[in-house]
Amino acid sequence: MGTEKFVEYERKRLNKIASLRLPNQFMIIGVMVVAISIITMMLRAFALEGDTQWLKLLLQKTLLVGLLLMSLSKDKIEDEMTIGLRSQSYAIAFIIGVIYALVMPYVEYGVSNVVHSGGESYKDLGDFQVLLFMLMIQLLFYHTLKRYR
Repeated sequence: MGTEKFVEYERKRLNKIASLRLPNQFMIIGVMVVAISIITMMLRAFALEGDTQWLKLLLQKTLLVGLLLMSLSKDKIEDEMTIGLRSQSYAIAFIIGVIYALVMPYVEYGVSNVVHSGGESYKDLGDFQVLLFMLMIQLLFYHTLKRYR
């Protein structure tokens, strides 16, 4: 009997984590965080001089947090259809993200060798680039699927 209670408890915890949704207001907060991060990234690139590597890393993390807030926030009308579309968009983003992470380094390597003909070295993708791509794909597919439901 103890094992069944443990399994049921774990199932409830997993369902709680899987159904995590933030209130609708977090979409606005996420959009503001993303906008501020992008504007500050442009200012850093064009206006600031000196060693601002710490600022670049901070802005990358805040951009990811803003996109995550947008991804986890509920719609104004949340029903079974939107929950299903959201899970489909997460699955699509995961699959495309894995393919992107596997293929893109070779594409960059090939293009850089064609352009620079100096024998560029192979570079692996960073975590920021993969996470940013996956979150953007998830949001894009979710809103596209929602529009054409």
